[in-house]
Amino acid sequence: MSNYIRFDWAMKRLLRNKANFAVLEGFLTTLLRDRIKIQKLLESESNQEEEFDKYNRVDLLAEDSKGTLLLIEIQNNNEYAYFQRMLFGTSKLVTEYINRGEGYDKVRKVYSINIVYFSLGHGKDIVYHGKTEFRGIHQNDILELSPFQRQTFKVDTVSQLYPEYYILKVNDFNQVAQTPLEEWIYYLNTGEIPDQAQAPGLNAARERLKLDRMSKDELKAYYRHLDNIVILRDNINTERAEGRAEGRAEGRAEGRAEGLEAGRQEERRQNAIRMKAKGFPTQDIADITGLSPEEIDRL
Repeated sequence: MSNYIRFDWAMKRLLRNKANFAVLEGFLTTLLRDRIKIQKLLESESNQEEEFDKYNRVDLLAEDSKGTLLLIEIQNNNEYAYFQRMLFGTSKLVTEYINRGEGYDKVRKVYSINIVYFSLGHGKDIVYHGKTEFRGIHQNDILELSPFQRQTFKVDTVSQLYPEYYILKVNDFNQVAQTPLEEWIYYLNTGEIPDQAQAPGLNAARERLKLDRMSKDELKAYYRHLDNIVILRDNINTERAEGRAEGRAEGRAEGRAEGLEAGRQEERRQNAIRMKAKGFPTQDIADITGLSPEEIDRL
């Protein structure tokens, strides 16, 4: 059981507070390899009202001190048109954040940062970076900015004027973290922050994203969120399995349901054991986990 809050829940509830910007700034600084200072958060598609989206997707839109727009999105389950979704998101920002009548030189730089917990596309890496370049079809050279354009726009390459995309396939990370970015991916994947991890932002995460800092009601809502993610994934996997296994022997659905319930019960027990070790009152543990006081006393 992790000692720290999942990053999607933190983005939804905690990291929108200016006092916690250091966590986001550290993550962005590590990923983009440039010191990022968040100026403010802007309206985004987050806090979806549909039941599926509420647990499947979280997004956050920030503006840094240079006026750059940073869209961070976490997706828990598969979406086959996710690449097009990324394109739609950046296109929408480009058009929304320029005033009518302004010149094209006022188009804002956009970064689309996507943390996905499903198998997106086909590739061997865990972090992918996409950008726009114009390459000659005869000479194979890259079209560059003129000296005047470099001076005016304060960038070195054409690609810096266009939206850039990052995809972090965190579920595919299964090795020892050796770089600051890998330390962040390890946390995103496991919810744990090793003592030796020193990537920017992780020290702030250690301090501000501890489960122990949450109130009883916050813990109850958080564990309900985790349960809903498990149920959502199980429902999707079940639907796929049933589609492939249509016509096979009956009774498997019941077995899946029993297995899921057993898994939920074990998760409640583990949560209760941890809270008991932290000194939570028995009745509070019962209220949060749904276990009876007698069951908790036997743990």
